[in-house]
This record gives sequence, structure tokens and C-alpha cells, in this order.
Amino acid sequence: MALPKIQEIRDLDEQALEAAIADTRRKLFDLRFRQATRQLEGGMHQFKHERHRLAQLMTVLRERQLAASPTTTATDAPPAATASAADSATEEE
Repeated sequence: MALPKIQEIRDLDEQALEAAIADTRRKLFDLRFRQATRQLEGGMHQFKHERHRLAQLMTVLRERQLAASPTTTATDAPPAATASAADSATEEE
């Protein structure tokens, strides 16, 4: 069984993507359950394939979330700390 291709996942719509994520999580649960009860036949590669597929699905979902949200600008970011640890130590003395 070959690893799934990311392009196939990118072609899915939102509902199909959510359903695929739920289905993949269920498959991983079932694999872990079958392994714990010693009913798992076949190799451990099934875990790798399902984890890989879930990672791809979650990546595409996150890409879509980021594309849909407005981009943040530098003024929206919290101010960075300018004092270093050495500066704060000398200020205390």
C-alpha cells in the first residue's frame, strides 16, 4: 500500500475533509485497540500510513484556515521584550 498523495486531499471539499479526518482518527483508534487485544493482523506499517494520512489532512485543514483568516500585521503583534537577562540583572544591582 503506497502512502497517500497530498494532491488527492487538496481536491476534497470542507465536509469531505472533516469526514476524512474523523474516519482516519477512527481507523487509528481501531488499530490501537486491535493491537492491544492482540487481534492485529498484518504489519505495523498500517499505523504509519494512517498517521501520515492524518498529518496530511490536518495540514490541508490548517492551510485552509490560515488562508481564510485575515493576515496579521506587525502592529497586531505584541511588543517584543527588549531587555536581555544580563540587562535586567544589572538593573537590580
